[in-house]
Amino acid sequence: MEADITDRTQAEAAVQQAVEHFGRLDALVNNAGLMLLGPVVGADVDEWERMLAVNVQGLLHTTHAALPHLLKAAEAGPRKVADIVNISSIAGRVAWNGYGVYNLTKFGVNGFTESLRQEVTQRHVRVGVLEPGGVDTELGSHNNPEIQGAMIAPFYETTEVLTPDDIADGVAYMVTRPRHASIGELWIMPTDQA
Repeated sequence: MEADITDRTQAEAAVQQAVEHFGRLDALVNNAGLMLLGPVVGADVDEWERMLAVNVQGLLHTTHAALPHLLKAAEAGPRKVADIVNISSIAGRVAWNGYGVYNLTKFGVNGFTESLRQEVTQRHVRVGVLEPGGVDTELGSHNNPEIQGAMIAPFYETTEVLTPDDIADGVAYMVTRPRHASIGELWIMPTDQA
């Protein structure tokens, strides 16, 4: 289903629909993201607000809506564990020129993930962050081509870029571990072409 996760009511409805469809909720993958690159000086503040709403507020809405169902699955479900995987970015660990507000949102995702892990890990909800670097998805499709091209063209010329399937493989790896094995942080990085 489609939902605007920046709207709390829509995020809650999406989670409820998933629970009704599947009977329970064993895993939540927060993969919404918006990457708008550019300098802080002269930036479009409306774009910042949109990126903050998607990358941070959306993550909070979906997690808040899903957490009671995940706790229930960890307690009574067949796996006796539930998972939350927040997809962040290598930009959540390393700051780059021109990525200011995007870095802010991804550092926030990482901090929230660590805090949430401490809150729910004793209740058998595993919380982890997947931090891809160099991924070619629709995430950057909203960027000004002149800004994005100038900033990341050298990267694309020298690196085999990750795909959405690579991210899906990382998520599957994190949520299919044995019950007592938890991955708090997983980096997936592209390889050099040379």
